[in-house]
Amino acid sequence: MLQNSLPSFRQHPYFLLLKTRTPPTLVGCLKANDGKESAMEVRLESNTGPQVASPSQTIDDFAKQTRRRQTQWAQRLADNPDTFAEIEQEVDQHYRQGAGQLLAALLGKVTEQPAMAEHVAEIRQEAAVALRAPQARTLQVRLLCGLVLFISTLYCAPRQGKQGVSPGQQRQAGLYPELAALGFLKGCSPALQYTVARIVALSPSIAVARKELARQGIRLDKKAVRRIAEQLGAQLLTLRQRELLTWRAGELPAGNDFAGRRVVVQLDGGRIRVRENKNRKQRRKGQRGKFATPWREPKVLTIFEIDERGKMTKKHRQPLIDGTLLGPDHAAELVAYHLHRLGVAQAALVVFVSDGARWIWDRLDWIERRAGLAPARTVHVLDFCHAAHHVSLALQTLGWDEPQRRETFGRLRKLLKQSRYDKVVDQLIAWAHGQPENSEIWTEIRYLNSHGQEGHLNYATFRRRGIPCGSGAVESAIRRVINQRLKSNAIYWLQENAEAMFAVRATLLCDRWEETLTRVRRTMARDRRLDWRWRAPNTSCELNADTDLQPPSSQPVTAQQPATLAA
Repeated sequence: MLQNSLPSFRQHPYFLLLKTRTPPTLVGCLKANDGKESAMEVRLESNTGPQVASPSQTIDDFAKQTRRRQTQWAQRLADNPDTFAEIEQEVDQHYRQGAGQLLAALLGKVTEQPAMAEHVAEIRQEAAVALRAPQARTLQVRLLCGLVLFISTLYCAPRQGKQGVSPGQQRQAGLYPELAALGFLKGCSPALQYTVARIVALSPSIAVARKELARQGIRLDKKAVRRIAEQLGAQLLTLRQRELLTWRAGELPAGNDFAGRRVVVQLDGGRIRVRENKNRKQRRKGQRGKFATPWREPKVLTIFEIDERGKMTKKHRQPLIDGTLLGPDHAAELVAYHLHRLGVAQAALVVFVSDGARWIWDRLDWIERRAGLAPARTVHVLDFCHAAHHVSLALQTLGWDEPQRRETFGRLRKLLKQSRYDKVVDQLIAWAHGQPENSEIWTEIRYLNSHGQEGHLNYATFRRRGIPCGSGAVESAIRRVINQRLKSNAIYWLQENAEAMFAVRATLLCDRWEETLTRVRRTMARDRRLDWRWRAPNTSCELNADTDLQPPSSQPVTAQQPATLAA
């Protein structure tokens, strides 16, 4: 469809194709601004070619093309109604190309305005690193419609300190102020980056995403599709890391999204296979490098509101989904950070529901104290199905036949549901009499007794209070975010790529896409460096220390809190 719509654009006096087989291309250059720093300007054909027409002139020219082509489309449709689907795609592509022309004209117009110069100056002033005086640089930028712009614009290199700046750091720390003000990053427009990342996150593979993009008129090679999607994921992770460190420093205001509400927090772990390359000093030409594919457990969390019956409600906000592969301490700090951002400390009730994984239960106390939760308004629940499974494991060690085991399990499960865990434990102890000390039945008995004494098995009370007894929400999140995209046969991820895809897909599925990307543009405009890792505290040491663990100080509550990132 793209080739069918190109002839009319070739006839346009202000639109020149550099090559027939490449996307339509424009060239931008700099223009003097009363002897001051140059401003970006878009030109056609070359750096010295004619200027892009004004937006009004571009619209008029496009309208003339459209009127001419609509006559052709009407005649074709009358001659053969079966061509409607083909014509529909041609019309869509025609307007996409017209949108590219108009955007080029707007870029040439808006950068001449004084208001734009003020935004550029503000971005330079707020840059995270010291910058040199701006210099002209030419770079290639692709728009959503497929139009490629070669823009010469201002580039501010990082100012070197006494230690100097490495080449890699210099590339990342430099800034294009004008493009940053417009949201451009790494060779593509914001809309193109977001569209590519969404389709990659929703598709089962890069190859399928590339085909779907091509159907929409966005023709990119496999490497470009992967790079754009992973770049947005790294930006989402960088935003999360910067906000988390700001919260740790006591400079992030608390939110009020869940103030006075009933909130549930659930944690669990998924499974994906990562790729760990093996270093080989010598490798023959053409020989592939060897790598290991161990299983890793991404830690996943979800936070949502429930009603008086204990059912999830989406009236105010969609459930938040986040997680990481960095480790359990990182996951615990993420939970505390999100609880602060959402204002859960002011909630009427906070319920932690999870299975029996020790990495979760050993850190719940740290999370509550770090997030400033009131113990009187906090409840811990062991997932009922998980507790019943441990009863079944205990019965399996007795060697009973299947009918007897099934009948006994049903009876004990009913007692467990009635909060009579002590009866279940006593019955298992009586049957375990004579079993060796290292028998697995004693492990299961100690497990049930420990959770029962802590109040995690009071399921009858939980149901009366409208408190959920299962962790199905986080299980569903793992299935939708992890299993349906990151976990499959013969799919192995580098950790940084898995984290990036996790961030994009979680942000998309929990319906926090547009508002999160707004925050991404703001933080990346002042600092292009992608640094998403952080060193988490040792939660066990902090819990065992004599000092009182408190939330970060100097964090006022805001009247309106921006949406929390789901990465």
